[in-house]
Amino acid sequence: MADESEQILKWNVRQRLEFIDFRLFWEGRVSRPDIAKLFGISVQQASGDVQLYQQLAPGNMDYDVALKRYTRLPSFRPVFTANSADRHLLRMVALKNGWMTKDETWFDGLPSYEVVSLPRRNTEPAILLGVLDAIRLKQEIEIAYQSMTGAPHGARNIAPHALAHSAGRWYVRAWSREHNDFRDYHLSRIGSTSVSGEAEVDFSLDYEWNHLIDLVIIPNPELTPERQKAVVVEYNMVDNALTMPIRLSLAFYLINEYNLDVPGGALDPLKQQIVLKNKDQVAQARDTSREMSRQALARAQRAT
Repeated sequence: MADESEQILKWNVRQRLEFIDFRLFWEGRVSRPDIAKLFGISVQQASGDVQLYQQLAPGNMDYDVALKRYTRLPSFRPVFTANSADRHLLRMVALKNGWMTKDETWFDGLPSYEVVSLPRRNTEPAILLGVLDAIRLKQEIEIAYQSMTGAPHGARNIAPHALAHSAGRWYVRAWSREHNDFRDYHLSRIGSTSVSGEAEVDFSLDYEWNHLIDLVIIPNPELTPERQKAVVVEYNMVDNALTMPIRLSLAFYLINEYNLDVPGGALDPLKQQIVLKNKDQVAQARDTSREMSRQALARAQRAT
């Protein structure tokens, strides 16, 4: 029990040190009362955390007598906080969209900001849990599903094996018993799940999912040279191209999101700033892998 308590204490201290690091890094200041209030400890104990932090990260902060706070020094280097602007911004998005509450973050003085997006139906935790359990336990499940293909709302029997996220949507990659094929199912369109039994399909036959292809993305040649340079910088291209490995089954979503399959000249170049250089190669690879999966699944079905 003594060893266990020591480990818990170490973890708690590290959490408080991370908080000090976070507040200094992103907000430029932290106080002992901030630490005491958030973690439910005494100000005296918070003073001990500050002293420990100063020993571990000398030159990171100094005490401002007027503000009664520790402030970030120009020589600051994060010790416990991930140096990731995108991670910080994603937390801000999660807070604005209601995916997190302020109590679940270490934010204090955020700037005024807005997140513009269309609201979508939230995924019920029970639905996600049912899908995750099916993946983990290799189960087949029956789902109530609302399709966009015009098919009536009703039951589908699927064996899920993966999840994918694209353009703000989550998808379930699964084998469909009705079609004997691997397909994507929009997670938020699943109304219910129930276990049917063990999955009888070999997921290695999902060639579209298991095979990668490089998308070669370049600036739209119809843009002016100056604007092409701006696109190169924005997407961190090398030699004026972005080579992005992606699963064949997911290439469609990225291509569709950025209009990469729209013929040249069909859109204003400013609305199609990037184009897919190897569009035909990607389409052929996807069609080939899909057909290979269908044939392999058909052979497996005949063998049973």
